[in-house]
Amino acid sequence: MAAGDRPRRVVTGHTPDGVSVVVSDGPVPVSRALPDDGVFFHEIWNTQDAPAPVRAVEPVEPTEADLTVPPPPRGTKIRINEFLPGHLDERGLQSPVHRTQSIDYGIVLEGEITLILDDTEVTLRAGDIVVQRGTDHAWANRSDGITKVAFILVDGQFDPVLAESIGGLDGLMHGGPRD
Repeated sequence: MAAGDRPRRVVTGHTPDGVSVVVSDGPVPVSRALPDDGVFFHEIWNTQDAPAPVRAVEPVEPTEADLTVPPPPRGTKIRINEFLPGHLDERGLQSPVHRTQSIDYGIVLEGEITLILDDTEVTLRAGDIVVQRGTDHAWANRSDGITKVAFILVDGQFDPVLAESIGGLDGLMHGGPRD
């Protein structure tokens, strides 16, 4: 898969008689690019509530409902991000520093990416998994190859003591990567 190529998504469901079937099989229907940042977002699926309703077939394409970074309240998102090399800002970052009220599982599929926290950096390589727990962070592909990371985001709620220690929740990201 080349940079920006949409990953294949297979979605299962049920017939009216309750038979398990594949309801769609093809490229993810929603992808967007931030060319200046060298990042592609391939939206795989999202849910709007927990527990997530399980229906025979979804009434609308879930990824077209919301293209924000964090998941909706009580919801989830799965996406694949591609980080192209050569798109670092003057601080050596490829994404804005941001914090979401969520638990995010990042699984590096290909390449390497640096996770930047307040006072720590860690380089993750293919096969590594990061559990991102509401921390202020940014990303940077400092390699010369494309990095692909699958992100599974689960809505969360900050413990009040933690929320106070980080200065409150006014700085949370609610929209897209540059909102």
